[in-house]
Amino acid sequence: MEVVVALLIAVFITLVAGVKIVPQGEEWVVERLGKYHATLRPGLNIIIPFIDSIRSKISTRDIILDIEQQEVITRDNAVILTNAVAFIRVTDPQKALYGVEDFKLAIQNLVTTTLRAIIGEMKLDEALSNRETIKAKLKEQIIDDVADWGITVKSVEIQDITPSGSMQKAMEQQAAAERERRAIETKAEGNKNAMILEAEGKLQAAKKEAEAQVALSEASAQAIKNVSEAITDKELPTLFLLGDRYINTLEKMSESPNSKFVVYPADLQSAIGGLLGSLQKKG
Repeated sequence: MEVVVALLIAVFITLVAGVKIVPQGEEWVVERLGKYHATLRPGLNIIIPFIDSIRSKISTRDIILDIEQQEVITRDNAVILTNAVAFIRVTDPQKALYGVEDFKLAIQNLVTTTLRAIIGEMKLDEALSNRETIKAKLKEQIIDDVADWGITVKSVEIQDITPSGSMQKAMEQQAAAERERRAIETKAEGNKNAMILEAEGKLQAAKKEAEAQVALSEASAQAIKNVSEAITDKELPTLFLLGDRYINTLEKMSESPNSKFVVYPADLQSAIGGLLGSLQKKG
């Protein structure tokens, strides 16, 4: 009787061991006598106890892999820091288990090396401003390799692309030098424009002065002509106008704050006397 009970218990344990319930989002790889036999899908599954064994439980949900930050040298020898995150899904558990020793570690290393190679072909400005291009190239270059491992790459996102500390300092110094250069150019351009405007102003003033002198000369000539027509003496009008001009010049010199002396010809009195005498004779 005891033997029968023991056998029934053994049979029950064996049956229980042969029943496997796989949860949703997982697939189990079964080996029979050390060799791949089958992949158990979600739900109720039956295996042969003691002959079949569960080798690995593979998640078929999206897996998030963080790619650690690394230093990358660009084509123009600039050092930048970059990291990424990859979203993958296992589509063939058999290949994922037997095709590579550790598919997560393999994909992390593959993304790291590929990302370094892509950025290494770019200049600093291109790497900083073409994140979408880098992401597209990265996914395109690794998708065939991971397909051999039964894995699909859903997306690869570039989290950060930043210059290193020393590179940031150099860029700040370059930006400061550029701002200073532009300020100097702006100041020089302003000075040049001011000089041009000043020169144009002087030119216009000179033109106006010349026009005024011409107008004054024409007015003097007309005045001499008018006086000559009124007076028969040819020299008297000229002497009169010259004397008037000289007196006006003396008035201007006396109004100057720097004037100390007023110089006049020694024969001024005789000239004025002669002028007055001539006027009396004409009268």
